Amino acid sequence: MIMLVKILIGLVAVLHLYILWLEMFAWTTRGPKVFKNFPAHLFPATKALAANQGLYNGFLAAGLIWSLLIGDPVWHANVALFFLSCVAVAGLYGTLTADKKIFFTQALPALITIGLLLVQYDW
Repeated sequence: MIMLVKILIGLVAVLHLYILWLEMFAWTTRGPKVFKNFPAHLFPATKALAANQGLYNGFLAAGLIWSLLIGDPVWHANVALFFLSCVAVAGLYGTLTADKKIFFTQALPALITIGLLLVQYDW
């Protein structure tokens, strides 16, 4: 179970590294293909805003990767739980305000990983 949780944490971190790349470096090229419900003419005008969001996604990824490098099981769990909770909250907010698909791509993986993490440590 420990390995499964670490793999899921890693996958959530990789997802947020992809979001960082998309929002910081590919907003005007790949962004319109990913966010089809957003008018194409607004991508250049929102490039700086998207880059700022991408940076925050990078911080989430960094925190999750950091949790994987912590040797102490209790601290690993606490740090992972904090950053997974941040991802889940961001995903739920995005689901309510931007696009329902965000629940399945961002919030649900974090929530599943949180659940498995809590089961693993009998919380």
